Amino acid sequence: MSRAGIDALRERARLGLPAHVADYVDATADGVAEAEADRWDAVRFRPVALRGETETSLATTVLGTPVDHPILIAPMAQQVAAHPDGEAETARAAAASGTLVGVSTNTAVPFSRIAEQGAPWWFQAYLLADSDLTDALAARAAAAGASAIMLTVELTALRVDPRIEPTNWPDGPGRARLANLTDDERSRLGDRPGRLPGLEQIARLREIAGLPVVVKGVLRGDDARRAVDAGAAGVLVSTHGNRRLAGSIAAVDALAEVADAVAGDAEVYADSGIRDGRHVLAALALGARAVFVGRPAWWALADDGAAGVEGLLAGLADELTASLRQAGVGTPAEARAARIAVAPGFASDRGLA
Repeated sequence: MSRAGIDALRERARLGLPAHVADYVDATADGVAEAEADRWDAVRFRPVALRGETETSLATTVLGTPVDHPILIAPMAQQVAAHPDGEAETARAAAASGTLVGVSTNTAVPFSRIAEQGAPWWFQAYLLADSDLTDALAARAAAAGASAIMLTVELTALRVDPRIEPTNWPDGPGRARLANLTDDERSRLGDRPGRLPGLEQIARLREIAGLPVVVKGVLRGDDARRAVDAGAAGVLVSTHGNRRLAGSIAAVDALAEVADAVAGDAEVYADSGIRDGRHVLAALALGARAVFVGRPAWWALADDGAAGVEGLLAGLADELTASLRQAGVGTPAEARAARIAVAPGFASDRGLA
């Protein structure tokens, strides 16, 4: 699926959504909805030639879990505002598409309903104001079948009309969050904000859940290296969909630096602004093992449920296959090894050495 196709998908989804929901999904820290996608568009490629016909395969693994393609579904809140079954419907699409889904701390769907759809899934953990509840959620996710914990280490910085904040939405299913805490546990949180984790939280969650930990929200090579040295099995280069500090670099600007700093000691992933198969190829070529797609999957869910999400993933995978062939490489691993991309920003010289 092309970026133009995803723009059309967004518009169809908006037509069927209340304005406060659509505006919340689109909101960014700097008010520029597609700034990250524009940065992915700025990547330039150096295709490989003289290799003859190359057999193309998108299959790969993420932390040992086989997936049919390297396009994963990002954890996102308020999915029940897009579809009554929320993450359960998204997981159904992921299972049919042979990929993995991230599940937010703020999901309104019980872990058991998500797990029974058959897709592999990772639990995205925030460090809540009551850290014991973070531990409880990680343990419950592991017991329900999650295969990794995604520890979010950045803060969002949305400055929006209060009417579009989910806590101020009209009462109804779309407003629901934290379904995997009890009523008593949610009351213990009150209105207190979450906390930013330190390095020690990596080992703590790994021990409590008995699962590998992926650190989500890294934009610096030195932070990525410290996370891996502290026990992280992976790092996700992310700006939370351009929802963190306004004026911060885009995920694509940081990706090559992070991949080089990790130096193969952990897996690297990317999200934020992925809008077409060429963007996926760029991420792979700059060092990512896989990408997470966020808003497009949310819009597809709102537009046509699991079928919409399946269609989105199939379109992106088809476009990635075509892009790999045009770049002269056959697999995601070959795209990484051949260093076929030159990124904008801080990492612009990668691939020219």
